[in-house]
Amino acid sequence: MKTEALQNKSNIDLEPFYQALEDDPKLLEEALEILLGMVNFEPKSIKKIALVIKEDSRNLYNEIAELCKSEQDKGNTSSCCGGH
Repeated sequence: MKTEALQNKSNIDLEPFYQALEDDPKLLEEALEILLGMVNFEPKSIKKIALVIKEDSRNLYNEIAELCKSEQDKGNTSSCCGGH
């Protein structure tokens, strides 16, 4: 009986959910924040998400790399400009 219930759950049509995320950028942002909050406490999940981004979402990976690079560049400013 548990197997049947699980099969019914896997047949749920997620298209309306995906469409809502596409239609409302704020909803997508909130969903991502929730997901990242959930993943943040599980190191194995963090690594899996990072690999998925690197392998399957090249544009997102490139944006993250650029953000990291710009943050590193900010840290390398001289004491007169960086306030150190």
